[in-house]
Amino acid sequence: MTNTFKVKVNGGPELAVDATEGTLLEALEKHQLEMNYHCRSGFCGACRSTLKSGKVRYTTEPLAYVRKGDILPCCCVPESDLDLDH
Repeated sequence: MTNTFKVKVNGGPELAVDATEGTLLEALEKHQLEMNYHCRSGFCGACRSTLKSGKVRYTTEPLAYVRKGDILPCCCVPESDLDLDH
């Protein structure tokens, strides 16, 4: 089973993200993507992104309201290749 997935943000190039190296937010930051965030723990919802395709797993259950089709990158990791709008 692989831990590395392709992640595309806002139609940009595919990024290789290793799900064992921290949250999705941390992985995107390593790729120099500027993301909005405040709490880094699923409390505020500032990092909310639209999940166009793929699947994530929450490492911490978010306290912020998460609408169907949205994710909080600060407290999840990919479980498949992802296509996001942020």
